[in-house]
Amino acid sequence: MQNRNNYIEIGEFLADESFKRWVLQQNDQQNWELWTLENPVRAKLVEEARVLIFAMKVPADDLSADAVQTALEATWHKIENKKKTTRKTKVLFLRNNWIKGIAATLVFGLISTWFYHNFFNANDGELNYNELIKENSDGLLEQTNNSNKSQVIILSDGSSVLLQPKSKLSYPKIFVGNERKVYLSGEGFFEISKDAKKPFLVYSNEIITKVIGTSFRIKSYENDSNVEVIVRTGIVKIHSNKSAFNSTKKEVILLPNQALRYGRKTLIFNKITNITQDESLTSALGDVEKLSFEFTDIPVVQIFRTIEQAYLVDIDFPENKLKECHITTSLTDQPLSEKLKIICESIGNNTTYQMNGNQISIQSIGCN
Repeated sequence: MQNRNNYIEIGEFLADESFKRWVLQQNDQQNWELWTLENPVRAKLVEEARVLIFAMKVPADDLSADAVQTALEATWHKIENKKKTTRKTKVLFLRNNWIKGIAATLVFGLISTWFYHNFFNANDGELNYNELIKENSDGLLEQTNNSNKSQVIILSDGSSVLLQPKSKLSYPKIFVGNERKVYLSGEGFFEISKDAKKPFLVYSNEIITKVIGTSFRIKSYENDSNVEVIVRTGIVKIHSNKSAFNSTKKEVILLPNQALRYGRKTLIFNKITNITQDESLTSALGDVEKLSFEFTDIPVVQIFRTIEQAYLVDIDFPENKLKECHITTSLTDQPLSEKLKIICESIGNNTTYQMNGNQISIQSIGCN
């Protein structure tokens, strides 16, 4: 093993036998994992080298020295142009058979890198939120949350989305056809109205989440290394949106209190069957998932306060007229608009509500 602290090229990792043993055999006698975690820039280079190690596994062939030379020069040229760097790559002229074997591996690895960065991102346009929107822009509305608190979006079918800061959601003004499709970049908590004839699909970059009527959270910020889905109620089906690399799309089914973590680089689905055992997942939950919406003879005023806390909305209601009103109801598995409708119907006397973004107004003369 050379002095790995001086490694600046992927090829140096590929030529290091101890590195390959660590990647392929989990043999870490040289403490590669600890060494990698010491430096974020180093970790990025190591991850790229690991991807190539898994992708390669090809024997040395009978490439001529000229062919190796030409391939190396052409591949490096493409990679450097793609990354828009000015760093010059020095290509060594390889002559003997032993070196030709290493060269063949490097050529394959470098071509894999170019293929990954060019074909993967360019041809698989459906993976990227912006590309999806370009292809489906007709009739789509886009909501961008540039504030520092979540925003409530009510869709045409009554489904509600609690859109987190620095997130975007594109959706049709009215759902038509046999499916209800929306597109997410960032994070949102979804509560979906039940409609067995029209499944609801959330396209969040690399994954597609399909439901009938349920509640779940998706976290898919563009710069995060993982995409996460956490289910609160109902059943969720998820599969990869990387059709170019998945001839048969793997589907993962999640039940309540289960989650999926999808690695963007590893392309691996990691199913978590109990989110309480994963601190990073539980810390991501909001009040809307933690609070109980089971009410037994509870004052309406208190129920409104619970909704305000859960959805970060402001509810204007005639407190003096409703302070003696108590209701019993279950609101666990309904979107926000359905929750408000059930409460108003329970109060009676033609009680109604109106929503304008995060502002809700209740009109009532009191309970029955």
